[in-house]
Amino acid sequence: MATEEKKYKTFQEFYPFYLSEHQNSTSRRLHFVGTGLVFVILLAAVLFHKPIWLLLIPVVGYGFAWVGHFFFEKNKPATFQYPLYSLASDFKLFFDILGGKQRL
Repeated sequence: MATEEKKYKTFQEFYPFYLSEHQNSTSRRLHFVGTGLVFVILLAAVLFHKPIWLLLIPVVGYGFAWVGHFFFEKNKPATFQYPLYSLASDFKLFFDILGGKQRL
């Protein structure tokens, strides 16, 4: 009999699960770099009036993260089941690392 997967109803419930799925240091670094590049692309698109560059954001952001999951964490990204919570968690982890609340 298969065990039923927990359903997260709030971000506060989800974030500890997100962190548990991001224990590998290489994966965390890839997430950090990918999220950082998202901000760089966004800023560059605005500064240089190149809205087409915004199309790179999901490719870069998810690309780095998914390499971390598939090759280093060896797990399935939570993005597939919890896209908004996962996106918010990516940003929270990024700023928590910058602020020293989480390790890189």
